[in-house]
Amino acid sequence: MKIKFKLLTLFGFLCSGFTFGQLGEKKEVFTRQDTLRGSLNADRTWWDVLHYTIDVTPDYATKSIKGKVDILFRVLQPGKRMQIDLQEPMQLTKAYLGNKQLSYTRDGNVYYISFPEDLPKGKTEKLALAFEGNPRIAKRPPWDGGWIFQKDEKGRPWMSVACQGLGASVWYPCKDHQSDEPDSGAILQITVPDTLVAVGNGRLISKKSFSTGTLTWKWEVKNPINNYNIVPYIGNYVNFTDTLMGEKGKLDLSYWVLDYNLEKAQKQFTQAKTMLHAFEYWMGPYPFYEDSYKLVDAPHLGMEHQSAVAYGNRYQNGYLGRDQSGTGWGLKWDFIIVHESGHEWFANSITSKDLADMWIHEGFTNYSETLFTEYQSGKQAGNEYNYGTRKGIRNDRPIIGPYGVNKEGSGDMYPKSGNMLHSIRHAMNNDEKFREMLRFLNKKFYHKTVTTEDIQKVVSTYFGSNVEKIFDQYLRTTQVPVLEYMVSADKTKLSFRWTNCVDGFNLPIFIQGSHGIMVLGPESNKWNTKTLQPQDDITTTMNAIEKLYYCKVKEVTEVK
Repeated sequence: MKIKFKLLTLFGFLCSGFTFGQLGEKKEVFTRQDTLRGSLNADRTWWDVLHYTIDVTPDYATKSIKGKVDILFRVLQPGKRMQIDLQEPMQLTKAYLGNKQLSYTRDGNVYYISFPEDLPKGKTEKLALAFEGNPRIAKRPPWDGGWIFQKDEKGRPWMSVACQGLGASVWYPCKDHQSDEPDSGAILQITVPDTLVAVGNGRLISKKSFSTGTLTWKWEVKNPINNYNIVPYIGNYVNFTDTLMGEKGKLDLSYWVLDYNLEKAQKQFTQAKTMLHAFEYWMGPYPFYEDSYKLVDAPHLGMEHQSAVAYGNRYQNGYLGRDQSGTGWGLKWDFIIVHESGHEWFANSITSKDLADMWIHEGFTNYSETLFTEYQSGKQAGNEYNYGTRKGIRNDRPIIGPYGVNKEGSGDMYPKSGNMLHSIRHAMNNDEKFREMLRFLNKKFYHKTVTTEDIQKVVSTYFGSNVEKIFDQYLRTTQVPVLEYMVSADKTKLSFRWTNCVDGFNLPIFIQGSHGIMVLGPESNKWNTKTLQPQDDITTTMNAIEKLYYCKVKEVTEVK
């Protein structure tokens, strides 16, 4: 997803005047519109989206768009009123079920479609919607979402969309909730002047002219896809291709770049193969072989648009030429290629049901940077890179946001969640088991939507004990756990405990002693002891803990 440690797009929730609070978080007021956007209600739950067919025609001069959407859906329970999301100032102009024109009413960013009678359970129907208007224009994409009407370096039109968090309903009518992806994928048809090229998700099916001076580009995705990932790219693109022999056979690679970037892209995008091999090793097969893998020049920094990853890193290593970790390792690879492609596993294949759990996307993908660094440069390099990313942690508010309101939590979901996963990995003290866990997650939740609790159960199984309190500590509070310790005067006993933590915090610590690995099982606010050997340099050992576990280590002079 969009990379942001300091800048966040904020959203809201609940009925007007209602407040919500979490551990360590200020209460916040949300609106009825926030509730409609972020919650599952009776007008949403009775139907399941199977497929979207989206036709869109942008007008660069007027910064407007018009189009139509066919929503194929299955009736789960009888229902006759449907919530369709379309954000102001966009307008719905027609609604049909078959040949029957339907009535509808508007409530802010929501339309209610009325059917003449209850649709029967088990039936599959197609809703046809027409829309038009001047969509919200992104002021600072991808952090501030909306349509993008820009010009390339040669002054030619360059258009796209970035709408993560804000939602796809900023430009087309849909069921804009992460828990319901179209099971059978989507078709995106983009009509543009024949001087331009239109790129979409998945594979190019056709390119046809239906009127003089225009071309309609038809792209198809066969797999489930997040609404916000369905995105057109329009500009003076050229294409080059490659293939990769991966875990599931031949994977088609396709690169769409502005014509004047071709030579740079042919050099920089060679990194994609190394990245794909690395992530298949750690996390399992690329999740979208049927739809191919693409990188597309974007008029913004980057986004994880499924099978059409947005690239805007100016053909340089690092994050716009900078190393986010400050260690030097982050300058050995292109941040946007690695991070945004990592989202194909966590965000696009495994998707959080609620935006509040966005750490699932960003935490695991942040950690994929560490995994790639390790794959490329060795384990020590990975450890150093991960530790370096902590400088981006602010501990301003909890990582998990309020549910039901389309509200994300703290931007710490990137480096802090990544450091939580690194801590859990070292507490497992078994890298192969940790790798098996990542691969199992991607097998069990392949093309599925999940909750924090779903992830927690799997991690607990591989961890060997319940990680609920570990998740609570790092995801639901802003406290950094402190490992207090004291060595006895004769240096034969080590006393230790966790403080500044939730009750029951149970992260074990593995340290190297003179006779092998020593396991510390600190309890929260309760002293524990271990016998030391005379040769143990415990102070040096304890100081090394902070490099591998996200905590503070503090030596005290007495056990109280």
